[in-house]
Amino acid sequence: MRSNGGMDTSPHPDARLTDLEIKASYTEDLLEQLNMTVYRQQQQIDLLLREVALLRQQGSEAAAGAPRNPRDELPPHY
Repeated sequence: MRSNGGMDTSPHPDARLTDLEIKASYTEDLLEQLNMTVYRQQQQIDLLLREVALLRQQGSEAAAGAPRNPRDELPPHY
């Protein structure tokens, strides 16, 4: 169907294909960026889990009567 005084308003098939290829390329780049973000976040989560486990272990040792370092007793502003 033609409109606008007989002019065809649909894009040329080659131009449309090129536009779709460009969009697919941008989508692939975005997907790779998102994958890297998830990978880095998982690394951070793993590190934090190890640190929490270490802090829990230190807390149980302190509760079990292990000698404490006097510097651990200082408030943070000192």
